[in-house]
Amino acid sequence: MKQGDQSLPLLINLKREEGNDINEEKSVVPCQGSQLQDLPVATSDWRAPATILGVECLESMAFNGIATNLVVYLRNILHDNNASSAAKVSVWYGTSYFVPLVGALIADSCWGSYLTVLVSLILYFLGMVGTTLSSLIPITTPGDTNTIVTPSEAVSTHYKYKLVFYLSLFLIALGCGGVRSSLLPFGADQFTDNDQQNKVLFFSWFYICVIFGVISSGTAVVWVQENVSWSLGFAIPTLCIGFALAWFLLGTSIYRRKVPTGSPLKSICQVLVASFRKICLNIPNHGTTLYEVDYKSSNGEVGSQTKLAQTSDFRFLNKAAIISDSDLESNRPHNPWSLCTVTQVEEFKILLRLVPIWATGVLHSSAFSQMHTTFIQQGKAMDTTVLSFSVPAASLYSFEVICVMFWVFIYNKIVVPTMGGVLLSQLQRIGIGRFLIVVAMSAAAVLEMVRLERFRESGSTLNIAWQLPQYFIVAGSEFFSLITQLEFFHGQAPDSMKNVCTAFALLCIALGNYLSSFIITMVAVVSTKGGMMPGWLPNDLNEGHMDYYFWMMAALSGFNFVVYIFFASKYKLKEAILSN
Repeated sequence: MKQGDQSLPLLINLKREEGNDINEEKSVVPCQGSQLQDLPVATSDWRAPATILGVECLESMAFNGIATNLVVYLRNILHDNNASSAAKVSVWYGTSYFVPLVGALIADSCWGSYLTVLVSLILYFLGMVGTTLSSLIPITTPGDTNTIVTPSEAVSTHYKYKLVFYLSLFLIALGCGGVRSSLLPFGADQFTDNDQQNKVLFFSWFYICVIFGVISSGTAVVWVQENVSWSLGFAIPTLCIGFALAWFLLGTSIYRRKVPTGSPLKSICQVLVASFRKICLNIPNHGTTLYEVDYKSSNGEVGSQTKLAQTSDFRFLNKAAIISDSDLESNRPHNPWSLCTVTQVEEFKILLRLVPIWATGVLHSSAFSQMHTTFIQQGKAMDTTVLSFSVPAASLYSFEVICVMFWVFIYNKIVVPTMGGVLLSQLQRIGIGRFLIVVAMSAAAVLEMVRLERFRESGSTLNIAWQLPQYFIVAGSEFFSLITQLEFFHGQAPDSMKNVCTAFALLCIALGNYLSSFIITMVAVVSTKGGMMPGWLPNDLNEGHMDYYFWMMAALSGFNFVVYIFFASKYKLKEAILSN
């Protein structure tokens, strides 16, 4: 769509900057990937995005260097029991995934992404230093006879040490939350709105940086912690976050920064209150009687807020922008709790439209998480010898990461050039990812059927290499769905809610893991109900039917795909008003 293909009915503008003509021509442009291909494309400078990618790589190594083996540290070093250590790690993980919502609200309402990331990295670093220093202190447990301190002193020292360690973990969770909520949208803001192809590359490489941190920490750092010393094993992540902070500060002069536009929650509440206060008013047929203002910063550039076009869905909310007689009273400033702009109303509508897309992402993430659980269990029941080497089942995750990078290469270097440089829309790419997870679950089910049949007929099993195809398909689903979902939520989010929407996209992954845990628990209960032992997922998979479980996940994913197609086909892209 080119600028000028359709014009926007003029909106009444009660407040406009001096010199602005109310009759200036405007055009409506959908804000979506390939839809912007006819606009001028600016050449982006990759210095700032590359700096941010480096920060994320170091941050991911730091977080996973603490998180991966934390339950072992609590059990073996702090002498917590199994249930207590598992519960504490779960609470800490949950905190680190929910704090991004708070960090996002702070970034969008007052601090901005840059300051939020900076403060978060400082808290992050302090927490890391605290965990490292506490690991250097000799631990005297209550009841330890090899000590000269009294039992009461031992108890006091033990609990003081734990207090310092847990406070340090809390600081890490706070810092992690701020970085997760703001670093990704801050990196995307370094590109112009028209440079969609480079944005796609950035989101892909950002995700790869996250995965790289998981792999490096889950191998090298964990080995150091268990075979050298916990102090050194904690010092390495501390150095990583220290380098990340220094690296982030070095790029300060080249960053593009957006000015925060106020609390997004306040704006949402204002729209709801204003709509109900004018519940008796009729919505005008012509949009020119709805309230709108100009959004411009002092320099008119990055700080500008995009003005949105009026849409017809969720019409009740349009009442918040109706100009009543009381709103026109002279010498009386308008009350934002009784009169909202069209842009405010449309921002709220965007959030409502995103909810169904987000909800389908939760179930997709649940299926995707099988790679970390049931795929590994399936692999352990297979022959793990490949070319005379014993391959741990969990190590196939590294193959999946390599495949993600391969899918990035295929899409950007083969698919896009083949289509003449036209990008698939974000919704199309997410749909492909939703479909591929159905294929992956089906492939896992078929493999499990063949494995069980082979074992029950001859007592032999398949080689673990037969799992590689399903990992490859999962990698494609991850690239098309999870990575693009982050890009989509950031692109469709209102200017005042970029960080919040990105945090919700990440929260989708966490909730998917919780949903997967719930599904597995329910399957274990139902499949063994009434004495039907051993169930679908017994300790010995050769006696169960994990293939039934995979077929169930394939069916749920297929249903999820159909639901996604329904809502995606009706989704209205955010439409920005451009002045000609």
